[in-house]
Amino acid sequence: MPFSSLSDPTQLARAKAALEHAWEDVGPSVKLKRQKHAKERLAYIVAALAVIVDDEYEIAHRAADMFRLTA
Repeated sequence: MPFSSLSDPTQLARAKAALEHAWEDVGPSVKLKRQKHAKERLAYIVAALAVIVDDEYEIAHRAADMFRLTA
């Protein structure tokens, strides 16, 4: 589970919100059969960023950029 390392409830909520924002950005470009895997990969990126960035929109933006760069 990508968010299992996040123990702070605020940090967890921020990460979940950031994941949804980032997925809104990158999800439409992912082929239907790859969406589950892609969203999980994005969630791991978000989880890594959530421990160093406090703003959910900044997390989402960075995660979307990283997702695209590593695709």
